[in-house]
Amino acid sequence: PISDLQMALRGLKVIEMAGLAPAPFAGMMLADFGASVIRVDKMSDFTVDTLSRGKRSIAVNLKKPEGVAIVKQLCQQADVLLEPYRPGVMERAGLGPDAMLASNPRLVYARLTGFGQTGPLAQRAGHDINYLAVAGVLSMFRRAGERPLPPLNLLADFAAGGMLCVVGILTALLERAGSGRGQVIDAAMIDGAAYLSSFVHRSAPLGIWSGPHGTNLLDGGAPFYTTYRTKDDRFVAVGAIEPEFYSLLLSGLGLDPATLPDQNDRDEWPGLHEKFAAIFASKTRAEWEAVFNATDACVTPILEPDEAAQFDHVKSRNIYRRPDANLDPNPAPQLSRTPGKPAGPPIARVGEHTAAILRELGWSAAQCDAAVAAGVAKAVLPASHL
Repeated sequence: PISDLQMALRGLKVIEMAGLAPAPFAGMMLADFGASVIRVDKMSDFTVDTLSRGKRSIAVNLKKPEGVAIVKQLCQQADVLLEPYRPGVMERAGLGPDAMLASNPRLVYARLTGFGQTGPLAQRAGHDINYLAVAGVLSMFRRAGERPLPPLNLLADFAAGGMLCVVGILTALLERAGSGRGQVIDAAMIDGAAYLSSFVHRSAPLGIWSGPHGTNLLDGGAPFYTTYRTKDDRFVAVGAIEPEFYSLLLSGLGLDPATLPDQNDRDEWPGLHEKFAAIFASKTRAEWEAVFNATDACVTPILEPDEAAQFDHVKSRNIYRRPDANLDPNPAPQLSRTPGKPAGPPIARVGEHTAAILRELGWSAAQCDAAVAAGVAKAVLPASHL
């Protein structure tokens, strides 16, 4: 077992202003690798944040100057402040970057939003699907002649948003080790979505994307890079791009290459799609697994989440755990000496650690209880009961 003293980000203090999806994921990633993360919650009775493992919760009233003062006191001792609000919200609360870096010049101030801190849409509401749409990314996710469909909310919220925000935070911390100064991070999901599509744009001269949407090599147009339905109404994924892998695919399907058109003849792809689809529909998914399991044909079963958790390779790498009725992925990537580990209960209750955190700031039990009584803070347990 890995002790807290062996965690890669041990000693890093993070203040996370409560939000949904991208920012909580960023905070969870930092916590998973050893950072001490305090989530600043609103004065409510519950939270819908399901990405709070390893974090502690303090609930404060930001409409009161005393509540704002608590956050300022937390940030004076912190390395990172992570906030997910529209531009101007933190400034109006007296917690903007100018004020916070003036009191703590080493603070890394991460601002995670959809449209960013500047530009005509900066103040507009939006969700993952909207950020992908205006970044020119969502238009790529479609079959020929069909409407674009979002890849859940994984791409903008979590890859372009939360994960790239963590990259920004760690980069700023590394720079701070030399300069001694913090800085502001403008982590916009629209920027991140565009950045993640770099390969698509830079590979255009290669002809990979020369046709209409849904007719190209990697967007479902190629019969050897797509999905197929099996006899039992399940699915397999095929990614046999390279000639040697394509040859193994044909062999597994029982096809003679001499009777087929050239692999890269795009005019023949629709016909090959139909031929491959008919063959895949003739066997169950398990039967196709038996055919391709020991080959490099790049054919894999498309697994439901519960199935994936029981898949031999996934189990061997300990990718999932199940602390309750739901699957919980373990931290990634896997570090050799200081790997991440999920810590604490999956969901911290709002205000669960308010009294303990205030005591760490030097408050007496009486001061903590008075703040709760005055509606400045909310605590699950009064400080006098700690």
